[in-house]
Amino acid sequence: MTWLVVGLGNPGPTYAATRHNVGYMVADVLADRMGGRFKAHASGRAEVVEGRLAGERAVLGRPRSYMNESGGPVSTLMKYFDVDAEHLVVVHDELDIDFGALRLKLGGGDNGHNGLKSIRQSIGTGDFHRVRVGIGRPPGRQSVHDFVLKPYSSTERKDLPVYLEEAADAIESLVTRGLSETQSAFNR
Repeated sequence: MTWLVVGLGNPGPTYAATRHNVGYMVADVLADRMGGRFKAHASGRAEVVEGRLAGERAVLGRPRSYMNESGGPVSTLMKYFDVDAEHLVVVHDELDIDFGALRLKLGGGDNGHNGLKSIRQSIGTGDFHRVRVGIGRPPGRQSVHDFVLKPYSSTERKDLPVYLEEAADAIESLVTRGLSETQSAFNR
């Protein structure tokens, strides 16, 4: 059994430190824990790290596409590594959860998240695990688009490494202990 853990984000240095790229950031933490570096996948549509995550066979993936086109690369990786939806974990930013909070769940809608929408359409189901990393809502009248594509504030950047490590801990727990136990430990 292989787990596929996909961190969502947008490629390139312009987006590297933005809230929308928190999925990539968590994937980077996991890659460090696995002792690997992301390398181009044969499809050219994603970067991957293969190895063991908390003792379990796992592939980390980062689509090389923009967020709203994540589905194609995710579907390709699932087919290539023979991973079913029940062993897919998607890590993404979540506006409806406060910064610093984390929630895991199985299935559900896309809640307006274009990356999730693309994945659901490409793989034909929404029944995959989600690690929802809270970024909070934009202040005042700032548009959601501008908010998610801006870097974290200086205050947030101080705490961000702790939250990234916690998200990585939650994913390791998910693949070893299961969803229910992990939700009890990490959802807040």
